[in-house]
Amino acid sequence: MNNQEKLLKTIRKQSKSSSLIDEVAGILNISYDAAHRRISQKSKFTIEETIALCHHYSLSMDLLFGGSDKVIVEKTSEIKTMEDLTGYFRESAQKLEAYKKLTDTIMYYSAKDIPLFHTISGTVLSKFKLYVWLNLLNGKQHESFENFTVNSSLLEHSNKLNEVYKSVQVNEIWNDTTINSTIQQIFYFFQSGLLSLSSATLICEDLKAILTEAEQKCSKNDSGYHLYYNELLLLNNNVLLSSVKQKSLFVPYTMLGYFITVDPDTCRNAEEYFSHQIRNSKSLNQSGTRDRKLFFNRMHQKIDFYLQKMNSELDFNF
Repeated sequence: MNNQEKLLKTIRKQSKSSSLIDEVAGILNISYDAAHRRISQKSKFTIEETIALCHHYSLSMDLLFGGSDKVIVEKTSEIKTMEDLTGYFRESAQKLEAYKKLTDTIMYYSAKDIPLFHTISGTVLSKFKLYVWLNLLNGKQHESFENFTVNSSLLEHSNKLNEVYKSVQVNEIWNDTTINSTIQQIFYFFQSGLLSLSSATLICEDLKAILTEAEQKCSKNDSGYHLYYNELLLLNNNVLLSSVKQKSLFVPYTMLGYFITVDPDTCRNAEEYFSHQIRNSKSLNQSGTRDRKLFFNRMHQKIDFYLQKMNSELDFNF
């Protein structure tokens, strides 16, 4: 069966119209005769027409055309400017919105860094992360953090994204290095003279607040939030959203750039791998107070170490 036959067979199953020719003609904005030629396979669908049909019928191109060793992926937009970043959050919120409506959705997050959702909540830390992302993604040195402003539209879309996170069950896997990049970013921009000590201190306080909130959720064994500690694996910021109805896998290729696939086999394999990681991790929800305290205290101590180091450097300069 060729690709056009596969597409037409699937469309026929999805269509509720008495005339598939009329329906396809309307979707593609082509004549009845042109639609007839395509459906009779006397002519081929163009790439644009194939995409339009897949969008209309909510068909997975991975499922239709992908082989066992290949998948078709979508990728997030490139980010160079504040407007790009705003668009990124808007598109991300739209992609995840469907999962907000599904009561059985589970999010799996392999947290190489502090998960994005913890750092887009309107705090000084969230502003700092936006500042860092734009500095690193566009290759240009911005003004100091104190002079950096965030547009209201970006905050609106990032809040929508965060609402999705709060509405689903979350399984995050962390290790002892998950916090490292954020701390290093704070220290780097402080040493560069682009971040004042007072702002760095506020950012560190926000970071500590994230840890405190996560610890509290774990200690209460919050049914919507599960945190796992894995000592052995190198985490990679992969994200999987899984429900009975649909699944989506997000694989990073740049700092904020992700390849996205809904290929059933790939998502199922990713879910099995996440489950394997979790089985080989320590549940901080179910751990005793001592183990939980040891994990979070190590992170607090790292923050305190760098706070002391920044204060010492400032004193030395004076």
